[in-house]
Amino acid sequence: MKIYKSLDEFEPLSNAIVTIGTFDGVHIGHQKILSKLRECAAERNGETILLTFFPHPRLIINPDDDNLRLINDIEEKTHRLALSGIDHLIITPFTRDFSNQTPEEYISNVLVGRLGTKQIVIGYDHHFGKDRQGSIKDLKELAEIYDYTVEQIPEQDIEDVAVSSTKIRESLIKGDIETANKYLGYSFELTGTVVRGDQIGREIGFPTANLNVHEPHKLIPAYGIYAVEVEIYANMSTVHTGEYVTPQPDRIAKGMAYIGTRPTVDGMNRKIEINLLDFKDDIYSTTLRVKFLKFIRHDQWFDSLEAMRNQIKADEKSIREYFGI
Repeated sequence: MKIYKSLDEFEPLSNAIVTIGTFDGVHIGHQKILSKLRECAAERNGETILLTFFPHPRLIINPDDDNLRLINDIEEKTHRLALSGIDHLIITPFTRDFSNQTPEEYISNVLVGRLGTKQIVIGYDHHFGKDRQGSIKDLKELAEIYDYTVEQIPEQDIEDVAVSSTKIRESLIKGDIETANKYLGYSFELTGTVVRGDQIGREIGFPTANLNVHEPHKLIPAYGIYAVEVEIYANMSTVHTGEYVTPQPDRIAKGMAYIGTRPTVDGMNRKIEINLLDFKDDIYSTTLRVKFLKFIRHDQWFDSLEAMRNQIKADEKSIREYFGI
């Protein structure tokens, strides 16, 4: 898969098969759309293009709305789309000027002029252009003029996307990792950098890596303890222009993740802490991709550090049994 950081970097194709969207999660609902995109490209001997936007359009259109929570950060989404077999991924900046194009300007300038679209694969509910006035009706009406065809994604497949996205978010908020992962088709991930903490974990016998999550709008699962698999990267390259290269971890470890405010200790700010099992190395400043596999228990207050230590020992035992180690 080739990546482009703007429409200006992309040279129009002679036979582009295009879909557009945020594709947050790249989950099992999205996979139906991507499968249809690849199928159409194979039938026409074309190349697939997925046009997405960064930052998320809601952050530009409604900058005061702080409710947006993303299933993927941009790195995670890129990785998942590469695994889906897309030929070209265009991550173009979303701006007010871009959003203010009329529907026909959008079709003429973007779909045809910048991409070379010969077929667009899109859902019945897709809207675009100024005030989201454009719809599939406009795409179909202007198809003959601009020499492309429209492949409408079945309504049921679009509903599957909405249902999957809702189920994933609801499940993560409740700590139901198993259900979230079922709808994702893979394990939910948090990606971040290891930063120095206050060493309380080390004092009670469970040293932890404190994770600073890269994406400020990332959805964080319910507070509690989780069994996780952790990929450790000394240098994880960021999304760049050109051929996508799948990052390879330097180490992979099993672990116990904690999300919460540590009510027994201070109860103030949210922490994301990872205790790596049977692991002693210094990993400060490395990047971790933490894959959530099983929810163990909710966060709770203990009347002493000793009581908390005993519960963490029990949590570790449960997690070791889960991993069979």
